[in-house]
Amino acid sequence: MNLKLIYRELENEPNYRKKQIEKAIFCDLVENWSEVTTLPKELREKLDKKSPLKIDGEIFKSQNSDSSKAIIRLEDGKKIETVLMSHKDGHNTVCVSSQVGCPLGCKFCATGQNGFERNLVYLEIIEQVLFFARYLKHENEKVGNVVFMGMGEPFLNYENVWKAIRFLNDEAYFNIGARRISISTIGVTEGIRKMAKEDSGVNLAVSLHATNDELRTELVPSNKKYNISRILEAVDFYIERTNRKVMFEYLLIKDVNSSMGDARELAKLMNKKLYMVNLIPYNPTDKFKPPTIDDIRKFKNILEKSKINVTERQRFGQDIKGACGQLVSNKK
Repeated sequence: MNLKLIYRELENEPNYRKKQIEKAIFCDLVENWSEVTTLPKELREKLDKKSPLKIDGEIFKSQNSDSSKAIIRLEDGKKIETVLMSHKDGHNTVCVSSQVGCPLGCKFCATGQNGFERNLVYLEIIEQVLFFARYLKHENEKVGNVVFMGMGEPFLNYENVWKAIRFLNDEAYFNIGARRISISTIGVTEGIRKMAKEDSGVNLAVSLHATNDELRTELVPSNKKYNISRILEAVDFYIERTNRKVMFEYLLIKDVNSSMGDARELAKLMNKKLYMVNLIPYNPTDKFKPPTIDDIRKFKNILEKSKINVTERQRFGQDIKGACGQLVSNKK
């Protein structure tokens, strides 16, 4: 499937035809042009030949959580990964990628260690949501939330990410509310400040992972440019403009950033009304390990006693390498 090619084929079609086709793809979630009976047979045959609707994706279902990972092959042969997380309260979240690979090289992240190939265009981002929307249709369910927490740094592909968000939010297409869409950034401050001016209602998450610049630079090389104080200044600007909460994601890595001293330092940094912390037990990818369950509990207790708004992320898809930091780009 190539959404760009489909739109090219529709250039000479009347506007009402385009709307019929968009409804069929994004609302009715058809997977074959033969299902679109509102179109003339000749047009269906033409579209089926020149721009089929099949998405070249393979699903891997987790055995120990309600999640599935899909590997999608793009038109140029590049592969991206996207994850569906089904929650106990009944809603479904799709975690989308914004790049093929990632240029940031974070030491704990399999995606970053695998290098960067290119940005995704906005239609390739949308295709990931469409893939799982079709999958859920067979279960009489639908996509409720979208998070930009897959492969890549969303703010290094800002324009395509925001085009995709507007598309997903549009009631004529997926009609996913802005407050059900989240962007996670490693702390690209230009993107945070730009997002502050969007007046969109989309949620912001910042990957922190350390309480001092020395350790954070070791884990996150981009900290040399986007250090902690610069990130917090940008976040405070965002909060001033939007009056919205910001989630700080903190990956807990054994013997690296998960001591009780680290917890106390984090509590000092996060002591602001609209800051909240999301603790993420490390998902093994290489040399690092997560802390024990008891150490995670103690870490969290220190934050709670300091009146920090803190949650702990539920683990999804570790067995299919679909959890946070495990997505990779297959270059073969």
